[in-house]
Amino acid sequence: MSASALLHESLTRSVEDYLKAIYRLSPEGRPASTSDIAHLLELSPASVSGMVKRLSEQGLLEHAPYKGVQLTAEGRRAALRMVRRHRLIEAYLVAFLGYSWDTVHDEAERLEHAVSDTLVERMAAVLGNPTSDPHGDPIPAADGSIQEPALVPLSEVAPGETLELRRVDESQSDRLRYIASIGLTPGAVVSVVERQPFQGPITILVDGQTHVIGHELGHVLFCAVEDEN
Repeated sequence: MSASALLHESLTRSVEDYLKAIYRLSPEGRPASTSDIAHLLELSPASVSGMVKRLSEQGLLEHAPYKGVQLTAEGRRAALRMVRRHRLIEAYLVAFLGYSWDTVHDEAERLEHAVSDTLVERMAAVLGNPTSDPHGDPIPAADGSIQEPALVPLSEVAPGETLELRRVDESQSDRLRYIASIGLTPGAVVSVVERQPFQGPITILVDGQTHVIGHELGHVLFCAVEDEN
């Protein structure tokens, strides 16, 4: 059994959820606050503080008081392993079992802790080793590496620019259904018509249709500027 597999066998479901949450909250290695972890996992700050201390003692986290927590190299490997499992399961459920992108997250949350490495890798092979899940989130490779494309949230795009939507960083079913209903799925080409100041609404053009979305929604829609060449 590999070292990463041995590590996984020793981790509880709770620990795996913590590591995955901290990975999500710490893009580019920035520290994650205990309050943000508590909010994401729907736990009390006291519970999070206790677990952070435990994971620090296990060498999975580095905790600097008043600055937040960061994953160690070992913690990051464990987190990326869970991210890979979750996103591959989502991709498989959508591709082969008829799940929609707004229902697949909770099912993947349950399955990611139960399936074997062998099953996950067979899913990957059947899917053709995809690089992203149905929401456009990048899938880590089997060796633990991950390619994070340079993206910008739609809420920060200047009026007049046209972009391709690449990633939807959202798991709430009602929001995903609404996002899909106006054509904002990965691969859609979006033009920003107008953006009101002070985090006001954004007017966009998608597939010939004009829509107005809030700043908060625009902040979870990640795009790559369309190549003009």
